[in-house]
Amino acid sequence: MKAHKPLLSMLLLCFALTAQAQIGGQRAFSFLELPHSAKRAALGGINVSAGAHDVNMVAANPALLNEEMDNQLSLSYIGYLADIRQSSVAYAFHSEKYGRWAAGVNYLNYGDFVQRDATGTELGTFNVNDYTLSLTHARQAEAFTMGATAKVAVSSIAGSQAVGLLADAGVAFNHPEKDLTVGLAFKNIGYQVKAYDGGDRQPMPFDAQLGISYKPLHMPVRLSLTAHRLYQFDIVYLDPNEPGQLDENGNEVKEEKKLADKIARHFVAGAEFVFSKNFQLRAGYNHLRRRELRLDTSSGGAGFSVGAMLRVRTFELNYGSAFFHPSGATHYITVSTNTRTFLKNKSI
Repeated sequence: MKAHKPLLSMLLLCFALTAQAQIGGQRAFSFLELPHSAKRAALGGINVSAGAHDVNMVAANPALLNEEMDNQLSLSYIGYLADIRQSSVAYAFHSEKYGRWAAGVNYLNYGDFVQRDATGTELGTFNVNDYTLSLTHARQAEAFTMGATAKVAVSSIAGSQAVGLLADAGVAFNHPEKDLTVGLAFKNIGYQVKAYDGGDRQPMPFDAQLGISYKPLHMPVRLSLTAHRLYQFDIVYLDPNEPGQLDENGNEVKEEKKLADKIARHFVAGAEFVFSKNFQLRAGYNHLRRRELRLDTSSGGAGFSVGAMLRVRTFELNYGSAFFHPSGATHYITVSTNTRTFLKNKSI
């Protein structure tokens, strides 16, 4: 039991901090909330229970780290609008002495910007980027797995940097007989140790997430449902400057918050259609994303996502497409391989 005390202490700390967390106001390092792998993006962007053998899911919940991920190396690439690009690398390994670990690097580049002085004269260009370094450790106790991730996050704008130290903590329950997993994760707990030059320190993008994944017996589909922003019930934002509709008397009627919408915005649904161990199709729906990123006249595909997995020999290719806005989708590509198998085949 002694080996689990550090992880248990981290989980208890997360419970204590949940009561103090707030969603309002500007938060630093918001890029940490973006999915940076094809599988998570295809399942709606938020999922803390559908880990399986994908090492990238450790970034969603450190407790998903398991023996199927040992020696797995994964590379991801995402192309957003304009020339905004994101890439990441993740690797998991197991030590007989120190247990199971995973490491990751996530990099987001926003491209080059024109720098001007107060009069509008062009002075040159500057770049903006974010990156994260992470290290995860997890331990299993019968049907439960507890994990924690330590992260260093850096944001850079024209040479001015902001630095944060953060941690994720999670627990996962894997049913011993059924294909059923329940996950709980506390994300991005930490402190901004250095603010931008001349700026103030900002809160971290904390989140508390609870999810379940279940594959019914003899059915080729694994269903997931994840609840996020558990620390605040009302996360609906209505623009006070948005004009309301006119009633029969010509009076303006402002839009009101509805209970069903308040509840639905907390949930993300996902499905994996498991045709074989070498081929899968995926789909997801994020209600909060659809409500916040739709247009007044059209919602389009906002909030929906799709994806697929294809395994060829020692390589696994994952693709995801997430519609953040009716104007188009963001594309995710993840390539993974087991280094032990790859090096063994190369040696032979």
